[in-house]
Amino acid sequence: MVNYIIRWRAATGARNQCTRKADIRIQPHNKNYRWLVVAMLWLVCFFNYAERQAIFSVYPLIKTQLHLSDMQLGLIASSFMWMYALCGPFAGWLCDRVPRKITILSALIFWSLVTACISFSKNAVQLAALTALGGLGEAFYFPAAMSLLSDYHAPDTRSRAMSLHQTGVYAGTIGGGAIAGLLGQYFGFRSSFLYFGLVGILVGLLLLAMLREPVRGGAEMSPPSEVLLSHTKMHTSFLLILGQPVVLLLMAAFIGANFVAVVFLTWMPTFLYQKFHMTLALAGLNATAYLQIASMAGVVCGGVLADSSARRRPGGRISTQAMGVLLAVPFLFLTGWTTSVFLLAAGLICFGFCKGIYDANIFAGLYDVVPVEHRGASAGLMNSLGWLGGGFAPLCIAMGTKYFGMSLCFSATAVIYLVVAIFLLFASRRMQCSSAE
Repeated sequence: MVNYIIRWRAATGARNQCTRKADIRIQPHNKNYRWLVVAMLWLVCFFNYAERQAIFSVYPLIKTQLHLSDMQLGLIASSFMWMYALCGPFAGWLCDRVPRKITILSALIFWSLVTACISFSKNAVQLAALTALGGLGEAFYFPAAMSLLSDYHAPDTRSRAMSLHQTGVYAGTIGGGAIAGLLGQYFGFRSSFLYFGLVGILVGLLLLAMLREPVRGGAEMSPPSEVLLSHTKMHTSFLLILGQPVVLLLMAAFIGANFVAVVFLTWMPTFLYQKFHMTLALAGLNATAYLQIASMAGVVCGGVLADSSARRRPGGRISTQAMGVLLAVPFLFLTGWTTSVFLLAAGLICFGFCKGIYDANIFAGLYDVVPVEHRGASAGLMNSLGWLGGGFAPLCIAMGTKYFGMSLCFSATAVIYLVVAIFLLFASRRMQCSSAE
């Protein structure tokens, strides 16, 4: 009995010592700081999307001043997305092995520098090359940011944290579109790139002193970070991830959803400029404001609903996504079909809200399936495939507009969203069946 008590005390002391060490290492997980991390990454995300959206709002100016065709403009947009897709798998694999803070802030400073350089471009080739370099930098952000957030937020708050971060996507899209359109209208298309580039560099330097690297897997109370650092070769890591049917369904859904999102990001300003005869500034603002503000509301609702649903049943986050996508289908059709500005705004608002419900759980749903040590690689791979598919969207719309008109092309995206909803329903059902076995 005495020996048993001695052994129990020794074991308890060892556990307490490990706990104290772990507490020291995951000190940044206090409630205030973990939400401050969301705020800091939100700011980086804002510039991520503002800097990529800026070019689309000044397409009419670029087209006129540089004498470009719609196909050339489409190729410029696609160059960003294809570079993003090409680098995504490596970026995700790398962030499982190096400090994510350094990855995030180095990427921000790099893509901001490239954005500033776009203001000096003189032809389509230079624009495409610099836009592609911007995609190279931005490819490293999302895998590292989602992995870092998942180590500050346990499953009970993860969807909410990621959904709040996702509002930075919408705010950045609105800010980039509106500010670029306004600056372009009064100072020329080059001014917005210089503005966003210089401010982005300044933000990156400021956050170097504020953002801290968390313990990998700390939110799940997992072993120390040395154990959770992945040492798997890149191709082996991807094979492990893609060997899961639910992951394949989620990635297929993301390809379709991203294709539709890119259609609206790329061509909606031009659509409003040509069909509804808005000024450049108004087209840039209206193309983003209705959709993105509604998405902010939708993403917050989606995060709360998904955290609640995930506690009740397996696949709850994914079924929440499916609901949002399915509800969006009729409103997508409306945006291209209507000739009324009022109905167009209503369609964009309703589509944006439903889209936000899906967006809130893109990575949170994925992280319910993949192991902690492969989160970066899985996010990078998903981003890569999504933007590979999205990269064809600007070209498809440019070609479709020539034969069918831009209105019909926008309405046709409703069919893609219907297929996305089917993929998500299958993924949710498969998770429920796997849990029941």
